[in-house]
Amino acid sequence: MPLMDLEVLKIAIFSDRYRLTVHASEEMESDELVMDEIINSMHKGIVIEDYPKSKPFPSCLVLGFGKSNFPIHMVWAYKHSAKEATLVTVYRPDPKKWVEYKKRKK
Repeated sequence: MPLMDLEVLKIAIFSDRYRLTVHASEEMESDELVMDEIINSMHKGIVIEDYPKSKPFPSCLVLGFGKSNFPIHMVWAYKHSAKEATLVTVYRPDPKKWVEYKKRKK
């Protein structure tokens, strides 16, 4: 399966066609992240993992960078029929668990 179409996802996000899960809201608060910073980090975001079989909609893990160039991981789902994105979760990745924040350490 191909990676999620990041451009389609970005169009939804930048057009304010997105919602947040309760979990994403809790994680944002826990990691002191704000929505403006999350949205801005998507401009240069890259898909680092793809979850085409996730339910109820396909999703992907995106790496973006916030203020002061700190990394942000975001899991976005995309509902094609509504052209709507959902922020499933968001967090500041632990450098002990990631290689350059792009690949999980084994």
